[in-house]
Amino acid sequence: MALPGEGRSNLRKLQAEQEDDWRDAQPGKMPHEYRRDEITQLGKLPYSPYYGTVDTTILWIVTLAETYDWNADTSMLAEARKPLEKALLWIDKYGDFDGDGFVEYITRSPAGLRNQGWKDSGDAIVYPDGKLVDPPIALCEVQGYVYAAWLRAAKIYEVLGETQPAQKLRQKAEELYQRFNDRFWMEKEGFYCLGLDNRKQQIQSIASNCVQLLWTGIVPLERAKKVVERLFQKDMWCGWGVRTLSSQNPAYNPISYQCGSVWPHDNSIIAMGLKRYGYHEEANRIAEGIFAAASYFQAGRMPELFAGIERQRDNFPVPYPDANIPQAWAAGGIFLLIRTILGLEANAPQRQLKLQPDLPEWLPDLELINLSVGGTKVRLRFWREGKQTHWQLLQLDGQLEVLGMSEEQKR
Repeated sequence: MALPGEGRSNLRKLQAEQEDDWRDAQPGKMPHEYRRDEITQLGKLPYSPYYGTVDTTILWIVTLAETYDWNADTSMLAEARKPLEKALLWIDKYGDFDGDGFVEYITRSPAGLRNQGWKDSGDAIVYPDGKLVDPPIALCEVQGYVYAAWLRAAKIYEVLGETQPAQKLRQKAEELYQRFNDRFWMEKEGFYCLGLDNRKQQIQSIASNCVQLLWTGIVPLERAKKVVERLFQKDMWCGWGVRTLSSQNPAYNPISYQCGSVWPHDNSIIAMGLKRYGYHEEANRIAEGIFAAASYFQAGRMPELFAGIERQRDNFPVPYPDANIPQAWAAGGIFLLIRTILGLEANAPQRQLKLQPDLPEWLPDLELINLSVGGTKVRLRFWREGKQTHWQLLQLDGQLEVLGMSEEQKR
């Protein structure tokens, strides 16, 4: 996506100000994509910009809070105060447009996308029998994103000295936590459903969307184990990574765009969630699969996606013919996997960097240089001795407390 202008306020400048069905825009909504091709300029396509995505606005809030954790820039939060308010209002008014307590999507544009989650291909959302699900659809991971966004926004308001909206957002998050876990959990499968359909019934398909929920924190501890166990069954785990859709679904196709392929960014988010819940080995298992796949692609560059064909001793990851290479999500996924392995958590306002490193056997030594936390540059080395990971602070240009978690604490 190419955005006009420069600086940190680009996306904020493109936040929609009014309803525009042609571009699927509503006030407060962040864009999905921006194109300058001739067909768009002639008004035949709505990408100028196009707002047909249900999650960008929500994830913008999470990104804003995460950025503050790393840079401690209160002026950035002050600049973003009104856009944040508009984004939160969009969730309540336009995201949950039928008032059922969940955010769903449906296109209002004749040229709009049928599906508007991160899996936005027309055939991406299917029932267990392989039939297409008709929108409006409330995807499971989107509810997790909202939960995380409300909690992160509450912290932003506290930094800005506004305790009342912070308390309100935490209360809303708690209510969503209960409501979501009541409606989306499938006890028989030990897994969350893909979403709710236009009849508010569970879409009981097994898909990677559900495992992204771990990253958001909306999964109760007692259910996390079941989710992890289901994740690594052979229909979902192909050895190179987590498939987007179970191979048991009739719609499964390992060389499809989003019905059985492997997406590096999806896997990196899943790994981050596994780490959050203490599944260090499982997170490293995903990282190994993605890193091994990367070694087969030119210059080690991760494509947007590749086929979900089972990994064997004598084969290699099969490219998806039309995958973008390079691709920002995929490239960013590599950095997120490294962060996951090392357990990096910044708290720049308190001048702290927390580490929870767990190097796998296939990555026995790693060094980070020019890591910036609140303007302080740090250089760290990590290495493995036996089954334990050790670390050393090599350079510190500024004031920062680096805190490492012991092996006992990790357990």
